[in-house]
Amino acid sequence: MARCEVCGNDYGMSFEVHAQGAIHVFDCFACAIHRMAPICEHCRVQIIGQGVEVGGQWYCGAHCARSEGKVGIIDKV
Repeated sequence: MARCEVCGNDYGMSFEVHAQGAIHVFDCFACAIHRMAPICEHCRVQIIGQGVEVGGQWYCGAHCARSEGKVGIIDKV
């Protein structure tokens, strides 16, 4: 068993996420999203999909990036 780094639950089915040289332990996807998901610079929603990265800043989509003055950004469809 391992303790979730977000909620502290000591859970037998916890899992690890390896990202950027660090190992994170969570008991559920909700805690993993809470800790790991970037936040849109415009609307402040947690980005759990693809998102759009522009100049080191994250946006949930092209609309929010354009709303912040970023040009030439389009969503992939």
